[in-house]
Amino acid sequence: MITHLTFRPAATAARRRGASVSATASAAPQLRVMIAGPPAAGKGTQCAKIVDKVGEREEGQFESGSEFSLPDGARPFSPFSFSSQFGLVHISAGDLLRAEVAAGTPNGVTAKRHMDAGELVPNSVVVGMVTTRLAAPDAAAGWLLDGYPRSAEQADAIEAAGVRPDVFILVECPDDVLVERVTGRRLDPVTGAIYHVKFAPPPADPDVVARLVQRSDDTEDALRARLASHHANVAAVVGYYEDVLVTVDGTGLVDDVFATIDRALSAARDARVQAEAAAA
Repeated sequence: MITHLTFRPAATAARRRGASVSATASAAPQLRVMIAGPPAAGKGTQCAKIVDKVGEREEGQFESGSEFSLPDGARPFSPFSFSSQFGLVHISAGDLLRAEVAAGTPNGVTAKRHMDAGELVPNSVVVGMVTTRLAAPDAAAGWLLDGYPRSAEQADAIEAAGVRPDVFILVECPDDVLVERVTGRRLDPVTGAIYHVKFAPPPADPDVVARLVQRSDDTEDALRARLASHHANVAAVVGYYEDVLVTVDGTGLVDDVFATIDRALSAARDARVQAEAAAA
C-alpha cells in the first residue's frame, strides 16, 4: 500500500520554518497521560505496550500531499518522531493501593474493606499516594497514570494538586464481556502468574491447578458493584478532560486498540514539540 507522505529531514524542516535545527532536535517533551476504563477493559495490557513503545525512526517531518514509498516492514510515523520510547513511567493507582494492602498498613486495611465491597476507596487514602508518586524523580520526564481519577471528587482533588494530563484515554467495553473476562481469572500465589479458564488456561500440571485462587475482587458480585460505581462516575470524570479525551473500543484486538492509542499519544507529543519550538 502506498502511503501519501512527504519526508523532510529535521534540519530541512527547521530551515523552512525559520527555526534552528537544535530546536527540533531537542529531547522529547514531558507527556502526561491518564488512562481510564472499567475493570478488565484492557488498560493494563495497553499500559505495558505504551511503556514499551519504541520509535525506531529518524527525527523529521512528514507532510501529506505526495507519494512516499516506505521500505519493507517500515511503518508511517508522525511529525517529530524520536528514536526513543515515549518515556512514560507507568503509575497504577490500583498497584499503589494493593501494595498498601499487602503491607497491612492502616491505609491498606481501609482500602481492602472498600475494594472487597466494590466501593471507591476514600480520597483521603488515595490522593496523597498518587501525588507523591507523580512527584518522584523518575516521573519527571512524563507519566502514565492508570485508574485515577475515578470520580468527580477525585478529579477535583487531583486538579487542586496541579495535576492535569495532555491526553485522557477512555477504554470502553460492554459489561457482559467484562464479567466473562474477570470471573475466569485465576492467580497462582506461588509464581504470581495470572491465567484465565477460557482465554489463557493454566498448564496441565495438577499441582499448579490445585493452588490457583480467585482474587476476592474477581467475583461477579464484586465486579458488578465496581461496574455500577464506574458507570455512575465516569461521565463526571470525562467532563473534566473533554478537551483531551480519546475514546477507545476495548473489544478490539490488542494491537488495533494500541494503534489508536499510539496515534493519540504521538499527536499530543508532536503538538508539544511544535509549541515548544514556536516559543523558542
